[in-house]
Amino acid sequence: MKEVISVLNEKAKRDTSPPPIAKAGNEDPIYSNQIKALGAKFEYKIDILKIKVVAVTSAIAGEGKTTSCVQLARQLVMAGRKRVLLIDADMRKSDLAKGLNIKRHPGLSEFLAGKASLNDILQNSFLPGLHVIPAGRRVEDGADLLAGEKFRAFLREVRSHFDVILLDSPPILAVADTLSLRDQVDGFLFLYKAGLTPHPMLRQALEELGEEKIIGVVLNGVKPQPQSYYQRYYGSYYQKTSMRKTTE
Repeated sequence: MKEVISVLNEKAKRDTSPPPIAKAGNEDPIYSNQIKALGAKFEYKIDILKIKVVAVTSAIAGEGKTTSCVQLARQLVMAGRKRVLLIDADMRKSDLAKGLNIKRHPGLSEFLAGKASLNDILQNSFLPGLHVIPAGRRVEDGADLLAGEKFRAFLREVRSHFDVILLDSPPILAVADTLSLRDQVDGFLFLYKAGLTPHPMLRQALEELGEEKIIGVVLNGVKPQPQSYYQRYYGSYYQKTSMRKTTE
């Protein structure tokens, strides 16, 4: 693994321009502050619990877990985490490689099938310190691959060489893949999009994961309030911040 990290550090050109998925919401100061707050709370939680491998998931598709996963990983690096690994564990319907403008394969599915080495699938990202493993070619037996001994050995290997490992995992109710991770990751960060997921489905997903494995729930898709709403609570502080950002 030390050789893998060395290879990554020595690889030629890195595209340092952030892809669109990493810039989502950058022009909204409220969103940006919420991402920073999420990063700070996440760091506090994993430090207190002494954990480092966390799967990000949701009840159904479309709740924003991939974007949130990238934004959280970026925030962790910017906050000082030296080595953050982002793994696309959704081998049925991958979005991460496209969103980050990196090669989709070889990736996790090829590695678990014995067709690629760890060195082959580990990639640099636009941000120094943030490394990515894409999902690879689409497979239909994702649950079996994630439950297998090779994946367990893979997690044991990368665990000792990265500060934080985030897995962008499939939605819980759609397939059984994420439940295969329950005994292998340290915890789950759960995404819930307001107005999209019916409450019974939310409860079912949380029950299937198990309360003891959930380190936090992120409420996504809340309708932004007008500026006057924030001025009511933050007063001149918010107004001055907004004016400063406008003039810069």
